[in-house]
Amino acid sequence: MTPAELSEALRAVLTAAVDDGTLPVPADALPATVTVERPRSREHGDWATNVAMQLAKKAGMAPRALAETLAARLGEVPGVAAVEVAGPGFLNITLDTAAAGGLARAVVEAGERFGRTTGLAGQRINLEFVSANPTGPLHIGGVRWAAVGDALARVLEASGADVTREYYFNDHGAQIDRFARSLLARARGLEAPEDGYGGQYIADIATQVIADATAAGEPDPTTLPDDEAQEAFRARGVDLMFAEIKQKLHDFRVDFDVYFHEDHLHETGAVERAVARLRELGHIFEADGATWLRTTEFGDDKDRVIIKSDGDAAYIAGDLAYYLDKRERGFDRAIIMLGADHHGYIGRMMAMCAAFGDTPHVHLEILIGQMVNLLRDGEPLRMSKRAGTIVTLDDLVDAVGVDAARYSLARSSADQTIDLDLDLLSRSTNENPVFYVQYAHARTANVARNAADLGVRREDGFDPALLDHPSESTLLAKIGEFPRVVAQAAELREPHRVARHLEELAGAYHKWYDQRRVTPFGDEEVSDTHRTRLWLNDATRQVLANGLGLLGVTAPERM
Repeated sequence: MTPAELSEALRAVLTAAVDDGTLPVPADALPATVTVERPRSREHGDWATNVAMQLAKKAGMAPRALAETLAARLGEVPGVAAVEVAGPGFLNITLDTAAAGGLARAVVEAGERFGRTTGLAGQRINLEFVSANPTGPLHIGGVRWAAVGDALARVLEASGADVTREYYFNDHGAQIDRFARSLLARARGLEAPEDGYGGQYIADIATQVIADATAAGEPDPTTLPDDEAQEAFRARGVDLMFAEIKQKLHDFRVDFDVYFHEDHLHETGAVERAVARLRELGHIFEADGATWLRTTEFGDDKDRVIIKSDGDAAYIAGDLAYYLDKRERGFDRAIIMLGADHHGYIGRMMAMCAAFGDTPHVHLEILIGQMVNLLRDGEPLRMSKRAGTIVTLDDLVDAVGVDAARYSLARSSADQTIDLDLDLLSRSTNENPVFYVQYAHARTANVARNAADLGVRREDGFDPALLDHPSESTLLAKIGEFPRVVAQAAELREPHRVARHLEELAGAYHKWYDQRRVTPFGDEEVSDTHRTRLWLNDATRQVLANGLGLLGVTAPERM
């Protein structure tokens, strides 16, 4: 019996109790899905639910009394061995061995679908992440968002959401001008401007801009007047830098559905339309020659200038237009992932959301990520050979590979600063978390190969009652929790929960492997015991593969 099947059985018990008047609540008061979770102690059964406590007030009953009533009914469900009422009204449920073991076959037969749910079905979500300025290689902070953001997108999709991955292309503003001046200065053999960009990549791009112009039969852009030269280096230099960022992200297994250009907002009149909409809603006022948005009405610490007195749009004007554009494209939720230096930005963004008549933290969500420190030989890695001032995506991937990089960045809560030990992540030891999980998957594949060589075939027999060892009960429990973990990771926007669960699953599998044999030993004949254990082995393999897939990490067959 899977957790989903147990949840359905509980729902049926509740419905029957409503129908016969035992549970005096209207049918629409019942939860659409009854949540079941693993109790902290195995002595308390296989699964637990607090549904009696949730419904007691509506029913006008004491929670424990309602739990006793439901326990008697649930105890009659096939596959349920025992139901106990604990504490103020928890139901602790123990499945019989066959029902518990049946999960192994259900997982194998579900395959890649196991762990996928429909909790977010019907939601269109715009997930904006990375969005680094195209003025240099992707730095380690952006790399973290690439790993976490893509994993979050996969988890949301596994929960039924329709997700659009979006990159906000910052090609408008002062930083692009500084980038262009830096390229031009390097091409002319001059020092970079004081507020410009350094590093070998600036020289490489400047050289490529000149080479491209020559190949196209155009004049050397360094010989043009300053304004024309700067524009030539800006236009081509930004294209080259962004093309490199896109390729590096693709190699990191991160691709976007939409690359939205900031310039588009200003060129199409989107900013003016957003201001007009807010003016219609009564939230715009004029003062000191500027146009203001009255954000203090929605919890901001001060009102915001959106059109400055010189007629130029303030930075927040682009945010207004971009948010409205997303909503007009039909997205129910806009999730934006920002770095730690944007924490003070949340108040004004939520006020903006409310000004448009939307609900902050519902229609607009902002996730803040903390810093990443790379360590080598116990010392911080501070500088890239190519970028000169920052640690980049290439630095991390060159050191540990894509799998270890993605897994290590996604396995911790994004709101925590993390230290990544490059030496540890390069080792093939159990202390390296990605190796530990990948090795468990490779071990399940090796067990399956050995079983095939010795004539152990799943199709020849399955008796779930034979999975009666404590290590099998523990392993089945970890397998059964996977859908709930994925759903919770999606709901809380915390894909690291998947990684941590995989590590627990890998640990349970390694312990089971040490105590139970899938293949016959010596002259032992192949039996249903071996075949049934192979089902469990392969179920573990499937969940590990599914979980690693949600993190964008490969599931190797051999290591």
